[in-house]
Amino acid sequence: MEVTLTELALLTDGTIVRGKLDAVYGGMDALDLAGPSDVSFLGNPKYATVFATSKAGACIVEPGERGGPQDMALIEVANPTLAFSAVIAHFSKAEAGFLPGIDPAAHIDSTATLDPSKVCIHAGAVIMAGAVIGDGTEIYPNVVIGAQARVGRSCIIYQNVSIRERCVLGDRVILQPGAVIGSDGYGYQFHQGRHQKIPQVGIVEIGDDVEVGANTCIDRARFGKTLIGEGTKIDNLVQIGHNVQIGKHCIVIALTGIAGSAKLGNYVTCAAQVGIAGHFEVGDKAVLAARTGVTNNLVGSQTYLGHPAQPIKDELRIVAMQRRLPKIVEEIKELKRKIQELES
Repeated sequence: MEVTLTELALLTDGTIVRGKLDAVYGGMDALDLAGPSDVSFLGNPKYATVFATSKAGACIVEPGERGGPQDMALIEVANPTLAFSAVIAHFSKAEAGFLPGIDPAAHIDSTATLDPSKVCIHAGAVIMAGAVIGDGTEIYPNVVIGAQARVGRSCIIYQNVSIRERCVLGDRVILQPGAVIGSDGYGYQFHQGRHQKIPQVGIVEIGDDVEVGANTCIDRARFGKTLIGEGTKIDNLVQIGHNVQIGKHCIVIALTGIAGSAKLGNYVTCAAQVGIAGHFEVGDKAVLAARTGVTNNLVGSQTYLGHPAQPIKDELRIVAMQRRLPKIVEEIKELKRKIQELES
């Protein structure tokens, strides 16, 4: 789906600062791969060298940027990375159109509720009794949607996802391949020398515009709900325990583990390999740096690091002191030697 430079400026809400208004572009790519008919973007100054030699026909740049080859058209926007998302969406429409219909190799229980003319269900998908599928939703091969589960409008459920019984998804939710929604919470009671399983009878409820990464598992509540707030984005290989509550617009990065009944406020960021112990709370807009271990309640609007988690400035001071330990040890040895000389 071709686009002129003028149309590109309208699409990105940008201002043309260089280039022919009627120039036509038919694709998009990274700066180092784009050709004369492609659109690219400069979203990070560290790629300035690549930008200077790029063969892209047009580039989306920050205000004031006038570099790059002189035959490259430039469109100025406030946020090139975000603006380029609109370009991606434009060129992707022709490649990935939504085609309603149900593949004959899918299994749909007769009591499930959906409109075959408004959903797309691929081969091998299984939708069990009483499930509800919203209009505009696409369900890829080998997805299993459990009994009485509810999936909202315009969702994308990729291959091999499992949504267990009674769980609820809002609108425009994206589940990447292999995600498991509503598996049993990890609950056992040690009794008479054995680990006895505790029934997990709650559900998972996921808000609108949430994305869940590949092979991430979100456990159902023991009672009530495990909650994921609207707009939250969860990376691959994340474990979220039973009865966890995650607020709106949070970011949870790969290999993070959140234990049962922990609670995250709104706009919380968990970097890679964060661990949050059960029943603790993290306040709004807190940032947990990579490998932070949360073993107590944390107030919001601060950045934390370390195990146990503490304000990042305090932890960095400790790390700096630890790196000086070998030198300090040598200094102590030298002092001891001098003391011994004086005593003798």
